[in-house]
Parts: sequence; structure tokens; C-alpha cells
Amino acid sequence: MRVDSFLWAVRLYKTRSLAADSLKLGRILIDDQPIKASRTLKPGDHFTLKYTGYLRTFKVLDLPKSRVGAPLVENFLLETTQKEELEKREMILLARKHQRNQGLGRPTKRDRRDLDAWI
Repeated sequence: MRVDSFLWAVRLYKTRSLAADSLKLGRILIDDQPIKASRTLKPGDHFTLKYTGYLRTFKVLDLPKSRVGAPLVENFLLETTQKEELEKREMILLARKHQRNQGLGRPTKRDRRDLDAWI
């Protein structure tokens, strides 16, 4: 199965064209080498997705015939990301959540509560 189709079928990307664009930009790696969208995947292959600040690694367990529902993704894909990378991801998501754009005015009650809980 083509890599772009697989990434779309297991719900790592919303559309196949977004998966293909990510492949063109070199964000998906196999053996630390960027790959093309036309490359075929087989069960047992490992690949890495590069995000801003962290990496996620996956192992292909099986190939779906078409796009699968979210509960069935675990039958086709196993995440093998290291614990350190998952911690980096959590820190980045937390930092994005508490970042406010300048010029939005006073913090809302919700923002104040989040800040109080954070401090």
C-alpha cells in the first residue's frame, strides 16, 4: 500500500493530499531518510513523523483495505514513540494552551482560572 494512502487510512492525516504534502516536505522518515508518497509499506515497517519539536514513531501491523474507524486503528498501527518524545509533546501542547496573543485585551474568567491553576 502507498504511504500516503496508509497515513490517510489510519487517520494520521485528514486527507490523502495533506499526507502527500507532508511526504514532499520530508516529514515522514524510514531509517532516518525522507520517503516519497509512492513508496509501498509492508507489515513490520517502522516509520517516523517529524513534528515541530518532537518525533513520533510507528510500526505497521497490517494494511487496511480502506479508511478505518478510529477504534480500529490499533489493529493496523502501533505507536512505538519513546517516553521522552511523548513528554516533549505534552510540554509543547501545554505551552500552546497557555500562550495568549498580544492585544486580545484583558484575560477572561476562564483564562484567569487557568492561570491560577497553573501557578
